[in-house]
Amino acid sequence: MTEPETREAEHGITVAAPAADVYALLADVENWPLLFPPTVHAERTERVGASERIRIWATANGTAKTWTSLRLLDPVRRRIEFRQEVPAPPVAAMGGTWLADPLSPATTRVTLRHHYRAADGDPDGLAWIEAAVDRNSRAELAALKAHAESAGAPDGRVLDFEDTVRIDGEAKDVYAFLDRADRWAERLPHVAHATVAEDTPGLQRLRMDTRAPDGTTHTTESVRVCFPHHLIVYKQTTLPALMSLHTGRWRLERDADGALATSRHTVVLATENITRVLGEDAGVPEAAAYVREALSANSRATLGRAKEYAEGRR
Repeated sequence: MTEPETREAEHGITVAAPAADVYALLADVENWPLLFPPTVHAERTERVGASERIRIWATANGTAKTWTSLRLLDPVRRRIEFRQEVPAPPVAAMGGTWLADPLSPATTRVTLRHHYRAADGDPDGLAWIEAAVDRNSRAELAALKAHAESAGAPDGRVLDFEDTVRIDGEAKDVYAFLDRADRWAERLPHVAHATVAEDTPGLQRLRMDTRAPDGTTHTTESVRVCFPHHLIVYKQTTLPALMSLHTGRWRLERDADGALATSRHTVVLATENITRVLGEDAGVPEAAAYVREALSANSRATLGRAKEYAEGRR
């Protein structure tokens, strides 16, 4: 029997930042949702010496996937080798290497190499993987460059905030309300329409039309990763005009008196759109205040209805 074809790919970019700083970004996998556009959520599940096991939830060619990888980190050579331990179809095998080579004390050449096989050597599957590797690699390298080169710039574009509600009810009931986002249009006044696709249990694609206070609606799309009955993390893949990145999480904690439900948001403002959306006199402070109030208002409304739902089931 013919061995399924293995293909290789290489992508690279030059970054105006020290190699040690670039390597640190690549090594910190749990920060990848804020760094790489395709990554929705990432966890380090095991660490032994220089080896670690990670699980990643990400988009590939517009679909949501999850897989487990093994990584070998070499901070001296600024090299990270990876191999998917549990691939997601149509991938049969995937591995590669990140390299951060210094060109000067302040400049780094980053190289990303892949080798991969499709399940059963399927040509269509191989073409799908090739397109996904190329699209995601280009997006990740561009984002890495932008992030590394702007590191430390205190321009107020990044927002990180949360809202918490105490609930006299069960955390599992709060989770059930948040998990069933497909019912939000009938349960939440600010949601005009919502659909959820869940091909893989616990991995959802949510499309939602949200009403603004002025009566207009805007459409967003998110990928959500659900961990019953305590956590839902998400990343918007179609964003409102004022945001270039938005990740969030619904966290539920039980205590003797019931449950604490917290909504957390991390946002990067799309500064190029501020005057178009808010007017010529608006700047980063005005955009930050606008986005924070809009997201918090919707989160508080959702948590309020989840509280009513959970307390009504006691």
